[in-house]
Amino acid sequence: MAKVLNINGMVINVIEPHEQDKYLTQDDIDMDIRATAAVRAALKKAKICRKPIAHYDMLIHRAYIENADGTIKFIK
Repeated sequence: MAKVLNINGMVINVIEPHEQDKYLTQDDIDMDIRATAAVRAALKKAKICRKPIAHYDMLIHRAYIENADGTIKFIK
């Protein structure tokens, strides 16, 4: 069953991967695939251009920036 969130007056339905067929059309699934590919391409381009990349650590719940030289700076 989809989990319904209400954030700033916007209703967001969060669905489990095994429930995709019930809620998503094929066009939605195709758009998700394209969006994921676009993010991967943007991250690859940022690494090639030696730009810093923002990450979020799910274990310690903190955001950080990884620089091109491999150093990490946590955001306050």
